[in-house]
Amino acid sequence: MEIKKEGESVNEFGDGVAWYRGAMVGKGSFGCVYLATLKNQKLNYSYFPSVMAVKSAEVSNSGSIQKEREVLNNIKGCPYIIRCFGDETTTGKNGAMVYNLLLEYGSGGTLAQRIDKFGCKGLSEFEVRNHTRSMLRGLNYIHTIGYVHCDMKPDNVLLVPNYSKGSSTEFNAKIGDLGLAKREKNQSKKRRLEPYWRGTPMYLSPEAVSDNVQECPADIWALGCIVLEMLTGKPPWDREEDNAEDVLTKIGGGHEMPRIPDNLSKEAKDFLKCCFVRNPRYRWTAEMLLTHPFVDGLIDDEGVEQPQEVEDINVIDSILLVTESDDEFAYYSEDWSKDDSSGYWSEEDYEDIEDEMASYFAEEGLFKVEKSITVISSTIDSIGGSDHINDPSVEVPSGSPSNNSPKCPLSFTIPAGV
Repeated sequence: MEIKKEGESVNEFGDGVAWYRGAMVGKGSFGCVYLATLKNQKLNYSYFPSVMAVKSAEVSNSGSIQKEREVLNNIKGCPYIIRCFGDETTTGKNGAMVYNLLLEYGSGGTLAQRIDKFGCKGLSEFEVRNHTRSMLRGLNYIHTIGYVHCDMKPDNVLLVPNYSKGSSTEFNAKIGDLGLAKREKNQSKKRRLEPYWRGTPMYLSPEAVSDNVQECPADIWALGCIVLEMLTGKPPWDREEDNAEDVLTKIGGGHEMPRIPDNLSKEAKDFLKCCFVRNPRYRWTAEMLLTHPFVDGLIDDEGVEQPQEVEDINVIDSILLVTESDDEFAYYSEDWSKDDSSGYWSEEDYEDIEDEMASYFAEEGLFKVEKSITVISSTIDSIGGSDHINDPSVEVPSGSPSNNSPKCPLSFTIPAGV
């Protein structure tokens, strides 16, 4: 993500009442992201930090940003999700009205930038475990409230400085870019018949590609892709040609799975297999994965901010400011070289794990099939935005369903082979 030098044309959208617009730090189909600082640092603006990230677009093109504002207003109080400080309208140089969303600034950049820094050797497993646990806590919160993120990828995970004393982790991961998020099971029958999905092709789940279904299990598949990318430094799907259609064919057809390297730890490989279950009904939930040995037992950080009380999205009224726009999705061109040391998760492994899950659900009377929902496609780029908030434990309401996957006892473990 390119940062413009000071003095360049970065103030075309105007300043806010209490803040100055600084350099541009990101740009996407939704608009632009700028750094912002308070006009008077000596005054006590209790609601604004000294530095923020401001996502801006002309009002006529701000549908995605206003949708993100609505989602963040309903999903608040979780230290593993980007905070929103409100919105504001400014006047640009050309006289146009500009919509601005005030967000936390993540000085550590995005997880994608962190992965690129280390190249093909990937991040240390200790760091991956910590980031994975943070993402799981954020996803569990989002799902319990009644939303699906729909665009989980490294570019949309922000790294926030860890200010807790004695912490061994330099940055904490925080989920951002919720402009494509949707309420779970909230689409009309007509919409379900449309061949559309949200997000980035590389991180789509099999059911999203083949059946146009994106519910909470789709976020878990995407999480597995992110974890694999952190561990290997490579995208989840290797290919020789820059043709996204090849990736969609691999994801949607057959039983081919992302490559899981043999040199990973037993816990890491088992965790990935729990995410890469092609049938979403048997895929582990975020709540279940939080008990997996790969992330369970990590030392929590001290000095964390307690989450605010939240309400279930299913029992509160929410006003959508604008209608959702049908942005075109984007294909990404990357260097996806093949790793000969990687091994495939065989079709036999997949069938064994699915049979065991199906048998367990049938015996316990937990199996329940629900109709899935399809959604509109678009792509949103990442932003830089976060603060110094981190929390070892997020309390979420227990009365609402987290997703359409069957609930299993948290102590249940799937025996998975290499």
